[in-house]
Amino acid sequence: MFSNPLISIVTDSTADIPERIVNDYEIHVVPNVMIIDGKSVEDGCGFTREQFYTCLPEMKPLPTTSTPATGTFERLYANLLERGTSQIVSIHAASALSGIYNSARLAASRFRGQVHVLDSEQLTLGLGFQVLAAAEIASTGASLERILEVIKNARLHARVMAMLDTLEYVRRSGRVSWARARLGNLLNIKPFIEVRNGKVMSIGETRTRRKGIDRLKELLLNLGPLEKLAVLHTNAETDAREFLDDINHYILLPTQPMVVNITTIIGVYTGPNGLGFAAILK
Repeated sequence: MFSNPLISIVTDSTADIPERIVNDYEIHVVPNVMIIDGKSVEDGCGFTREQFYTCLPEMKPLPTTSTPATGTFERLYANLLERGTSQIVSIHAASALSGIYNSARLAASRFRGQVHVLDSEQLTLGLGFQVLAAAEIASTGASLERILEVIKNARLHARVMAMLDTLEYVRRSGRVSWARARLGNLLNIKPFIEVRNGKVMSIGETRTRRKGIDRLKELLLNLGPLEKLAVLHTNAETDAREFLDDINHYILLPTQPMVVNITTIIGVYTGPNGLGFAAILK
């Protein structure tokens, strides 16, 4: 693959784009930051995702996350412009859920309209597919206006849904009440969430994991024809691959679907053994 030498694509590590594809399209990824035992660790440095999710249930206190510094974006933007880029398209996690967008926007204000920062209103591959759409069209030499149009179209057609294995991590993050989380754990409830218009929405629950996986298949198949698909998980690869095998009997995709163990920056709030999907509707 060859990127457009005049237009560079930037994102952050919540996009969950596999490294091979990042390298193929020369996408520039700013790592997010996790605070573990008071120490700042860049996303993906020092441990694998598998190691993190295995250790997460025993971590006390729960790790927290931090937005990349504005200076990190400034240095990247400046470096790209010095190397000959004329325009930068920088696409980031939903601004209502993270400070990443604002950090990038503040950095962009120093570059006189050469950096265009976009709110994906999504997380994980809901963001990542928008970035890939931009990188793919940019590699053909498309104009800035065309690239922005393609991103908007991907955002409008993006769907991200997931089943959590427990409410415990949401409770520990302060995102639901203690009573609600305790009740959910007592009854072994598997909550369902959707990222929609930049917000995390509750879309139901089931009493068992088996019923939950069946419900997740139903949600996906009800979306209709798809352009792109990623099966997402947090250390539940066996379930993820079985899920993909099952739905492959019912859907036809123009591109190979991905199976992604999602970034720890998101997984710290969802917990291990989560299962979900990100899709772009046709």
